[in-house]
Amino acid sequence: MRDGVKLFTSVYIPKDTTQSYPFLINRTPYSVAPYGEAIYRKRLGPNPLFTREKYIFVYQDVRGRHMSEGQFEEMTPAIDDKKDSKQVDESSDTYDTIDWLLKNISHNNGKAGIYGISYPGFYATAALPNAHPALKAASPQAPVTDEFEGDDAYHRGAFFLMDNFSFLNFFDAPRNGPRAENPPVDSTLNINEVYDFYLQTGALHHFNDLYFRNTSNIWNEFLAHATKDAYWQARNIRPHLKNIHPATLVVGGWFDAEDLFGALHTYKAIEQQNLHNNNFLIMAPWTHGAWEKKQWNQFAGYQFGQDLNAAFQQIEFNFFNFYLKEKGSFDTTEATIFVTGSNEWKRFKAWPPKGMAHETWWLNYNHQLLLQKGKLKGKDEYTSDPANPVPYINQRSADRLNEYMAADQSFASGRNDVVYYQSEVLQNDKTVLGPIMANLYVSLSGSDADFVVKVIDVLPDSNNTQQLVRAEVLRGKFRNSFENPVPFTPNEPTKVTLQLNDVAHTFLKGHRIMVQVQSSWFPLVDRNPQQFINIPDAADSDYKKERITILHDAAHPSTIEAGVEE
Repeated sequence: MRDGVKLFTSVYIPKDTTQSYPFLINRTPYSVAPYGEAIYRKRLGPNPLFTREKYIFVYQDVRGRHMSEGQFEEMTPAIDDKKDSKQVDESSDTYDTIDWLLKNISHNNGKAGIYGISYPGFYATAALPNAHPALKAASPQAPVTDEFEGDDAYHRGAFFLMDNFSFLNFFDAPRNGPRAENPPVDSTLNINEVYDFYLQTGALHHFNDLYFRNTSNIWNEFLAHATKDAYWQARNIRPHLKNIHPATLVVGGWFDAEDLFGALHTYKAIEQQNLHNNNFLIMAPWTHGAWEKKQWNQFAGYQFGQDLNAAFQQIEFNFFNFYLKEKGSFDTTEATIFVTGSNEWKRFKAWPPKGMAHETWWLNYNHQLLLQKGKLKGKDEYTSDPANPVPYINQRSADRLNEYMAADQSFASGRNDVVYYQSEVLQNDKTVLGPIMANLYVSLSGSDADFVVKVIDVLPDSNNTQQLVRAEVLRGKFRNSFENPVPFTPNEPTKVTLQLNDVAHTFLKGHRIMVQVQSSWFPLVDRNPQQFINIPDAADSDYKKERITILHDAAHPSTIEAGVEE
């Protein structure tokens, strides 16, 4: 690299030297293993179609990880205007990598592409600002993008406890130099059942006191920055996605438990900040990275009626072949979207689609969800108890289960700390596309609370299955600003607005629409003490019960807003 640091890179070169080939690059913090010239990867490229297609495949350990030199930094902040060779970021490291490859690997055609899923998806995104001229195509897939507002660390200010504790134990052991293996932070950690383990461990600070003991630097950083301060703002890649020249294929899954936000908002940031671009979006009901599996035709209670991966993998293959080899064609529309419920691929010239009807649904007394405005009255109350939080799924496990993104929610609607609102039986299909906005009028007995809103498809089967379509959480003190949290005034009606991630779902004729509201989602989300305090510093005694009221009278209309296909 320009500052002298060396990055470990494996390069697979076609034996046929009668042609020239483009580079296809994957940069990762998870190891390019196997290491050694006599040991080869089982598969090259993003999906099996690439196995017989001749590329120069490049795999690289990013700065500070595994066999590369240098210091690793979580979500390396982008530096748009670098002053000297000591100022480096992932854009410059990608630039320098491509530059080295062009000069040192023979029989290249002068073009490069980059791709990656999850954290490698972030590196694909981060290569775009000030990109090397030879970088012609990039595919950020489930890219980590904004870890405070919606990706792995926090969602709308609420800390994703289980995922971060598990991930950082695997990922963030102290390192003194290049190493092939990455040991756990705590090699004795043994979790038999997540709900019990995280509840019994108690207040947030105990996880460091008992297990990490200040050896996970990233864990400490995450909890030292419990608002969207300069730390998180520097690690938000979205404002830097300007003047983008490579073609981009952004990919995400509707049931991605890690980075659904990242795919949607990476695409939107490129669209909003670049007048002229070749920017494409593909979304379907995949879990994290499932689009590269051999087959994908069902998940949880959903049946898709077809193999989604065969269609996607051909699009991905055509994308790189067209932009890196000028081979074939790439005539995919702007947004290629699979709609659940109706189980169909749809193509749109923009995402969210233009020209939709915008509907408002009203929460009402007696568990009613009004799809057309009627007489509003009443309120619903529940007690949120941190000692008995609402489980995120009705299954026991030793780790987080992806199925929570699509699971039956009947277990929750029967609890006395969850309120629900259900529509009448639909007389026609209703296809909802794009983001969903929840506008709640609430009143608390305390000074803070979390709000989890779920949008659910109630099936007309024998169990009246409550099939989750989308859910999201907001830490209430961030209702006005992620940078400057404010307490609630006890017993004062307050409006709370929560934007859920986009959906593409048809509620079929004969089904019902349900909305659930609750104030814990454990142990997916850490427990809120329900006091306006710095939660990483909270003691066990700070976690208090709280009475929460959802208002839905004429003066305080609690609503759901959605875009509906006409």
